[in-house]
Amino acid sequence: MTSFLRRQLRPAITLLIVLTVITGFAYPAAILAVAQVVFPSQANGSLIVVDGKTVGSSLIGQAFDQPTYFWGRPSAAGKGNDASSSGASNLGPTSQALIDRITQQVDQLRAANGNAPIPVDLVTTSASGLDPDISPAAAEYQVGRVAAARGMSVDAVRQAVARHTTQPFLGFIGEARVNVLALNLDLDGLLR
Repeated sequence: MTSFLRRQLRPAITLLIVLTVITGFAYPAAILAVAQVVFPSQANGSLIVVDGKTVGSSLIGQAFDQPTYFWGRPSAAGKGNDASSSGASNLGPTSQALIDRITQQVDQLRAANGNAPIPVDLVTTSASGLDPDISPAAAEYQVGRVAAARGMSVDAVRQAVARHTTQPFLGFIGEARVNVLALNLDLDGLLR
């Protein structure tokens, strides 16, 4: 038995400890150190800080429902934009619950913005339920309401939308998008 322990068990336990240290501590620490140098904002959660206070992350959507703000995509995460409960609704296209939710959102959007065609991302949730961005079409759909509610010109609001519109990577990878939190903070005069 002693011979077995020395030949089999001791090397197995030693290897387990060594690999745990390497893959559980050394490698993650090295990746974190490189990320802190190369991508410090992203490594720290892409947090948006205003006057020394963290107001959110540019990677996680927030719920806005006042007429003075741009509204983001609906969220299926928990009770809405709950990062601890990220996930899709898993409702299929024939689900009555999905049909009812979208019908309610369409009615709410039409009441606030008029009868123009509604961009699909304003009534559909993302896979994570935490999408922080909307399409430029979804932003344009809301420009009139936001401008009127803020007493601003439509052109001034469109300029703010343009400042927060990110074009596709390399001009063709992905789609153009508008970060809702950054746009709303800019309209409040809080982003510098």
